[in-house]
Amino acid sequence: MSYDPEPSYPLSDGDLGCGYRRLVERCRRTRGVLAIDGPAALPWDRLAEGLSAAGRVVRVTPADAPLEPARPDDPVFARPYAGSLADLVELPARERDQDTLTILLGPGSGLGDHDALWYADVPRRDQLAATRNERRLLYVDWPLEDRHLHELTDRIDAYVDLGDSAAPVLVDGDTLRRTLAKLAGGPLRTRPTFLPGPWGGQWLRRRLGIETGAANLAWSYELIAPEASLLLHDRSGTRIEVRFELLLAAQAEAVLGPAIAASFGGAFPLRFDYLDTFGGGNLSIQCHPTDAYMNDTFGGSYTQHETYYVVETIPGASIYLGLRDDADVAAFERAAREALAGTPFDPMRFLQAHPAEQHRLYLIPGGTPHASGAGNVVLEISATPYLYTLRFYDWLRRGLDGNLRPVHLEHAFANLDASRRGEAVARTLVPPPRAVRSGEDWCELELGALPELFFVVHRLDFERSIADETAGRFHMLCLVAGEAVTIATDSGRRHELSYAETIVVPAAAGRYRLTNAGNSACKVVKAFVR
Repeated sequence: MSYDPEPSYPLSDGDLGCGYRRLVERCRRTRGVLAIDGPAALPWDRLAEGLSAAGRVVRVTPADAPLEPARPDDPVFARPYAGSLADLVELPARERDQDTLTILLGPGSGLGDHDALWYADVPRRDQLAATRNERRLLYVDWPLEDRHLHELTDRIDAYVDLGDSAAPVLVDGDTLRRTLAKLAGGPLRTRPTFLPGPWGGQWLRRRLGIETGAANLAWSYELIAPEASLLLHDRSGTRIEVRFELLLAAQAEAVLGPAIAASFGGAFPLRFDYLDTFGGGNLSIQCHPTDAYMNDTFGGSYTQHETYYVVETIPGASIYLGLRDDADVAAFERAAREALAGTPFDPMRFLQAHPAEQHRLYLIPGGTPHASGAGNVVLEISATPYLYTLRFYDWLRRGLDGNLRPVHLEHAFANLDASRRGEAVARTLVPPPRAVRSGEDWCELELGALPELFFVVHRLDFERSIADETAGRFHMLCLVAGEAVTIATDSGRRHELSYAETIVVPAAAGRYRLTNAGNSACKVVKAFVR
């Protein structure tokens, strides 16, 4: 077994429809109005052309939603749009003709009077690649569309994947919901997304075999819910990609657990991603917002608390975390502002450099200055918000677009927690593992916990097998040592997990057992909400 970058799950029944001919045939089953909803970034013109043979196409174009900067004239950060799609859509009056098919096409179409409802979609990695206005996409379109999709999920008659706009794939709505209900009962993986970056390394492509035409890979989004998707396949092997948000909309309590679903409004609150600097460079010196700043300035309900788990490292590599005991914050800010004019400085005048220790966890609560140094593979285990990295300094480095990468000094220094300094940093933010339970050839360790972090990170170490229990709260697992394990639930569900893969064990899975499927001892990182 080896790392699978495209995990896929079978439909509960039925087959997928492929191509515009099949879509047109399905359209013609409707009499009256067929509403096809979907995100603003969809290739609507191509879809309209492909369905023109089925009936009269009427386009719906929502009005622009306002983008609210986090601070006046802020060029980077904004507050998520808080309104609804209904505020922006003016729908045409329905023409009462049951003998003629009208296809109402565009974002918000499902809000109108209709006889059938489809949802068309494209993977979010493709939306990011295609847009010229990433800020609007992240802060307006996506929050708006996620709320709208949750409202539609229970009544979608068909879901269309337009990842390849020339070859759409359709799944029946009832088939999709039955498949999601089945998936919610056992372990599952989302499709990871791999991205290059100016500091990126070579571990993801060389160790895991990820193919890329880019010079490096900086990130693997193992599971970042707003951008995550699931791959499904039918009996012929044809596949469709569907938004992970659909699973949450349909099965939030089964996946998250009732208490967590209620606390987070059905949103998935944790994320796993790799940061690869093997053969690359240092990350930017950065911090993330405090809870109060996240709420007051960025409009978020919880902040971007993080942890770094070091999966691989080289001798001499560092994790930069916390301030030196003698750090002068005013001098740090002066140096950072002088760097805006092109004057470099050594951040180690102000920050602590901790040896990067394989299989050690480093805690990074909001406001703590930090970075992963060159020569590391870090599994970032964090709260789900991921758009609020506040940079103090980025080594005067240019991004992939050739421009100097922006820093965010007003935000960064407004959030800098100057109390995270001196010897207390190692004691509180790099704690030694603590045994939680153990057996003959296995143990569970708590790697790190802080009162301000709503999640905890443990590790399951075992030679042969170890049992666990979700106890009404989902678990996220990643195999960080060993070749492979088999996950088996008491209900009979099984899933293979290879080295470096991330998986969700839904709350509904209950008791499960991890069994070593390789020849060396296993270490499995486990994160869960308290």
